[in-house]
Amino acid sequence: MIPLSPDHSIHYEILRNIASARYHGADIAEVLEAASQVDHTNLETFHDAFAALARRVDTQAQAIDSVRHPVSARDAFFRAATYYRTADFYLHGNPSDPRINELWELQQVAFDKALALMDIPGKRTTLQGDGFDIPAIFYAADKSPTPKPTIIVGTGYDGSQEELLHNFGFAALERGHNVITYEGPGQPLVRRKQNLGFITEWEKVVTPVVDYLITRPDVDASKIGAIGASMGGWLVARAAAFEHRIAAAIAVDGVYDLHEAYSRAMAPPMLAALEAGEGDQVDKMVREALAGDGIPVSQRWGIEQGLWSFNVDSATEWMRLVKPMTLKGIEDQIQCPIWVGEAQNDQFFLGQPEKVRDALGDKVTYVTLTSEDAAGNHCHVGAQVLLNQLVFDWFEDIISK
Repeated sequence: MIPLSPDHSIHYEILRNIASARYHGADIAEVLEAASQVDHTNLETFHDAFAALARRVDTQAQAIDSVRHPVSARDAFFRAATYYRTADFYLHGNPSDPRINELWELQQVAFDKALALMDIPGKRTTLQGDGFDIPAIFYAADKSPTPKPTIIVGTGYDGSQEELLHNFGFAALERGHNVITYEGPGQPLVRRKQNLGFITEWEKVVTPVVDYLITRPDVDASKIGAIGASMGGWLVARAAAFEHRIAAAIAVDGVYDLHEAYSRAMAPPMLAALEAGEGDQVDKMVREALAGDGIPVSQRWGIEQGLWSFNVDSATEWMRLVKPMTLKGIEDQIQCPIWVGEAQNDQFFLGQPEKVRDALGDKVTYVTLTSEDAAGNHCHVGAQVLLNQLVFDWFEDIISK
């Protein structure tokens, strides 16, 4: 694939933007133009390029007469929201940076304007979790009260529920399925508004979503599917182990043990210190790495996002919270069929999908996507049409049995 940046992490984020174009989330040329302004050695330029693009497109959207031209206004507001989110991506190393909340409020305003202009507007709702609120958005496939299959879509380490509409939501709606997206602790709105980091017991997030769905006359309670993207591949499997009203689960991609996956990305001296229980030494090495210029962008971002999303100040505390995030010991509690994806060149979870497959046995439909398919990247970014073909065809076959 043609590199979009000399840095792999930045390349991935640019491709991630381009990938949403098929489902109304971006326009390709303007993303590439913004990308041309990014200096891979200075992450502030990434923020500046995409914040400027977001403001430009937002201004264009606001100038459109949305009564006369609702589709034009909708698509422009969706694009602006995408670019505001993108501008935020590398900012979390300084949790007090005011832009983290400012950009998110701007993306939410733009996204909500777009929601209102959909043929059937998406509806935000707030569900009650166990000591926290769960922001969600419900998208109806049509206006009839007829019960329909419904897909719960959750993100992972860094994504948002707004992005999920462009990843999976529109594709599900095109196929006649309702969609509900949500966020839990550690994820964008809950982290910002409730100051809560990730929790292991993800069923405490998903079960209230299912509770809500079964109250709706337009939801077929026997045909509820759940998708988890990226780290969400572990979250959805964990939820399925405890929430048995899920008829089919989809892990994009499979993750068996998050602690193992994150440890694998550590530098050998840091990993050795962690395994030896030398927490102070680990934290010292992390601080020194972040203070220097030699750390790769992907590693810097991975650590900074981990500290932010788990709402902790030290790497050892972060890894302590990640430690119980494994499927070991709960494999047999997953009762529903589960689609488990593998990306040939996954830079985060290489080797994890096979462990899910081996642990869950014949409950798993296992699919490997490769570079030959142009789908070998983490979460198959850039190959969303192919991915949606695979996961939704599988889901429809499962619920039709």
